[in-house]
Amino acid sequence: MRYYISIDIGGTSIKYGLLDEGGRILEKSSMATEAYLGGEAIVEKAARIVDLYREKQEISGICISTAGMVDCEKGEIFFSGELIPHYTGTKFRKVLEEKYGIPCEVENDVNCAGLAEYTDGSASGSRVAVCLTLGTGIGGCILIDGKVFHGFSSSACEIGYMNMYGSDFQTLGASSILSKNVAEKKREDKEAWPGPRIFEEAENGDAVCRSAIEEMAEILGEGIANICYVINPEVVVLGGGIAAQEEYLKPLVTAQLQRFLKPVIFEKTRLEFAKQRNNAGMLGAFYHFKMRRQEQGAW
Repeated sequence: MRYYISIDIGGTSIKYGLLDEGGRILEKSSMATEAYLGGEAIVEKAARIVDLYREKQEISGICISTAGMVDCEKGEIFFSGELIPHYTGTKFRKVLEEKYGIPCEVENDVNCAGLAEYTDGSASGSRVAVCLTLGTGIGGCILIDGKVFHGFSSSACEIGYMNMYGSDFQTLGASSILSKNVAEKKREDKEAWPGPRIFEEAENGDAVCRSAIEEMAEILGEGIANICYVINPEVVVLGGGIAAQEEYLKPLVTAQLQRFLKPVIFEKTRLEFAKQRNNAGMLGAFYHFKMRRQEQGAW
């Protein structure tokens, strides 16, 4: 039996675990990202995780899912926003393979989430799928016959930057913006209005929360419709923390999709919510590693 370390690096937390060659998560944990410390500190955290598991048994691979634009061929970050300072240029594969002599593969976190949903989730069996994750921003992934479409320069489906109303998709429609909008209307701190509370209060009849969610659904509907006109996916999967609000949010977003899409396209496009919640990044990183090694004849 071979064992693999999977590390999912987000802006707030790093989830990590030990998987077997069948993709079963044997154990998992998490730590704070402390993104303000920058890219070098995150690589050091990844190395400490590797050290932790190497003390227990032999490791056959290091699988990394991470925020930022990733060059999978080089295993490094070629662009990152301001959330993680000095992350652009971070060379995970070079550093970790030289340090441990263990194969390392790196992929964008949203692409990993998409792979997890295709392999065992809401996009399973689809020919063409688009997966979105909603959180601090909005990320996107295109899957064609189960493979991530990276585009010419590995920056396909960076939909959060899509221009809308003089702003961009993620500035208008991300989960973090929902909290910001409700807090501003109630004249309270943003921290007092996390997403779960907003949906709970909306279900209890809070007019401000209900209005903010409806505004979010409209932005999501229009943004997703624009993507559908270009990609023509069989299924669109919504993930991130917002996936837990499927019962409330799905009818609202579906109604907006119907509003913005031509019937001939709407009728052939399914909207689903992610099934592989907190484990999506770790699982997707492993699936990416496995696919890369299979392509290289090393699996």
